[in-house]
Amino acid sequence: MAKALFLFIFIWVLLIAFVCCQRPKFVNIGAVFTYDSVIGRAAKPAIEAAVYDINRDTRILNGTEVRLFMKDAQCNVFVGSVGAFQVLEEQVVAIIGPQSSGIAHMIAEIANGLQVPQVSYAATDPTLSALQFPFFVRTTQSDSYQMTAMADLIGFYGWKEIIAIYVDDDSGRNGVAALDDQLEKQMAKIYKLRLSINFDDTEIMDLLKQSKLLGPRVYVVHLNPDPRLRFFSVAQKLQMMNDNYVWLATDWLSTTIDSFSQINQTSLSALQGVVGLRQHIPESSKKKAFLSRWRVTQEKGSASSEMNSYGLQAYDTVWTVAYAIDRFIDEFKNITFSSNDKLNDMKTSDLQLGKLKIFSNGSSLLNKILQMNFTGLSGHIQFNEDRNIESGGYDVINIAHMSINIVGYWSNISGFSILPPDTRQGKQTNYSRVDQKLQKITWPGGKTERPRGWVIADNERPLVIGVPYRASFVDFVTEVNKSHKIEGYCIDVFLEARKLVPYDVPYRFEPFGDGRFNPNYNELTQMVAEDVFDAAVGDIAIVTNRTKIVDFSQPYAATGLVIVAPVRNSKSSAWVFLKPFTVEMWCVTAASFVMIAVVIWILEHRVNDEFRGPPRRQIVTMFMFSFSTLFKTNQETTVSPLGRMVMVVWLFILMVISASYTASLTSILTVQQLSSPITDLFLFGPQRSMKKR
Repeated sequence: MAKALFLFIFIWVLLIAFVCCQRPKFVNIGAVFTYDSVIGRAAKPAIEAAVYDINRDTRILNGTEVRLFMKDAQCNVFVGSVGAFQVLEEQVVAIIGPQSSGIAHMIAEIANGLQVPQVSYAATDPTLSALQFPFFVRTTQSDSYQMTAMADLIGFYGWKEIIAIYVDDDSGRNGVAALDDQLEKQMAKIYKLRLSINFDDTEIMDLLKQSKLLGPRVYVVHLNPDPRLRFFSVAQKLQMMNDNYVWLATDWLSTTIDSFSQINQTSLSALQGVVGLRQHIPESSKKKAFLSRWRVTQEKGSASSEMNSYGLQAYDTVWTVAYAIDRFIDEFKNITFSSNDKLNDMKTSDLQLGKLKIFSNGSSLLNKILQMNFTGLSGHIQFNEDRNIESGGYDVINIAHMSINIVGYWSNISGFSILPPDTRQGKQTNYSRVDQKLQKITWPGGKTERPRGWVIADNERPLVIGVPYRASFVDFVTEVNKSHKIEGYCIDVFLEARKLVPYDVPYRFEPFGDGRFNPNYNELTQMVAEDVFDAAVGDIAIVTNRTKIVDFSQPYAATGLVIVAPVRNSKSSAWVFLKPFTVEMWCVTAASFVMIAVVIWILEHRVNDEFRGPPRRQIVTMFMFSFSTLFKTNQETTVSPLGRMVMVVWLFILMVISASYTASLTSILTVQQLSSPITDLFLFGPQRSMKKR
């Protein structure tokens, strides 16, 4: 009996151990995204292909089958949320998607509650932060990263004012807010114009007409992918695709273009000169092989879109989750779910919320996902501290001559370069503007020179420039026979100077005075200071009281004022050598010689035999030594250290005195002496007055 009981317990333990150690036969993952969209048409077959490849690969999951449950979000937050609940009822261990940032916010809240990791390949809203949504992971880059690249592109060409046009949703608002933050670091100004989510051609046209009232002509367009490219078609109809404008687009444009094998020629012609960003996908053998399979899939009719960067990232997202599940099962063996008491208590609801289970080890699977480090179709897959993918940077594309050209690359390591980011190594984040390089860009209108990027706004009034209506000296400035035509030398100078300004400055001349008498120029200057006139042009003299209230240009004509002064005839005398110094200076110099003689004798007569002897001899030696230093002919030498220090200072003083004396005497004997009773000078001549602006 005892042996039978022991055998029963032993078999039961073995059975439990076998069951616990056995890997699950299948694991469920969910996907919620919009099927009928530019991104969804590429992502759906890419996700299905990834699940198919994983289930066929014996190197991963070791017999555990991946089951995929997909729901169409239909670009609607409510429908997407319902779809998320439906896939969660299948006890999925991870949710893939969506591409819409608005839907991602809602699903992220649900994923947090049920502790199910959510991995999105296309939701780029910067506010989907790791702190607010701890179970949200992104296999693409946040728009904050893309907007850093866009701000660097704007700074690369030196534009200081731009207009940002965006769709008024989470992705649009928060993306442009990130751009605003980056431009603020460059002391650049941004004007924000928004479109509704379901905008039409009329709304685009009204918005673009409104933008013409502003001065900037540099536009950053941040929209959702649009197969019809309606925005630029409307801009072309409004004649805004010429060389006065600059059009910059975020990666929505490149995603749209890459998703179609043949873009409508009319639509492509509207894009001429547009510069955009595209997520950089390095070339690899795996990518080429997958694209070859994709073309076969297209021929069979299983794929209705060309592959874009988000489709490649969707494929890699499924592999990221699969690798993480494989490691999770190796460590924890089983996948378990637990009931949520709060949901079970909702008995009054017709919703079957009781089917929703909390993923008991969701945090562990999330950590496995964040530890992923492999190379996929879209490049290197590794997550940073913000739970975003470590991006490989962006391609800078330029649409010109009906083709798409890559003119350079951007990364946070090297900035702009003509070399792809994957060829550059290092972790540098502070790069010099001097090292930035891009190939020549063809801008709207076909020009390759950098556009100015701004004009005088249509709603700005012209500059009102006051000109004196003179009765005399009309050659400087005058109104011609009351014809409202202003002519004169000052006007010609102003018009020539205006040609040097690289942009248009609208203006109109306003005569000041009645034409019968010369106007009061003090009053004209005061009117400039009081904003009655924006500027004044004429023969306005620069005097002290006027410079205190307005700024003047440099005089552009000689005054013509000449002062005639006679040459003072000073005959040289025998005592001319005394003139360089005053009497006081001569006395100080003589006293200095005496003082030095006494000081040297005091310091030297005890230790130096040359300063000894009878009193008469010592006096003669003392003064001869002092005066002979002027000519450097003294016979005696100093022995004591203090005496030598005094001599160094004295010789330096003698050098200064000698140089000053020589220069003054030379000037007296050679320079002509002019004399004039005029002690001050008043300048008057044709000059231009401009108020400080």
